[in-house]
Amino acid sequence: MTVDEVHAALREVDDPEYPISIVDMGLVRGIEVDEHTVTVKLTYTSMGCPCQDLIKADVRDKLLACGAKEVVVEEVFEEWRRSDMSHRGVAKLRRLGVS
Repeated sequence: MTVDEVHAALREVDDPEYPISIVDMGLVRGIEVDEHTVTVKLTYTSMGCPCQDLIKADVRDKLLACGAKEVVVEEVFEEWRRSDMSHRGVAKLRRLGVS
């Protein structure tokens, strides 16, 4: 897989609390691809995010289904801000009534 393929696949992984991809939420902080392993660096909207395990499992499952041989999900504890979201993500939140 290429970095672009991984990024496209992760656009199909939604945040469990909102129907917005983890890419558009700004949770993906890095992607590395080597011969056998895809590594995805993720942060969360809060340190105590109750969905951490679910998000990690969804990332692994999606990338394995797309052809990755091994997937490593690394948690990085970078502060998440609303400004990390894509314009598409902000627009979807607004349509859901979240401002």
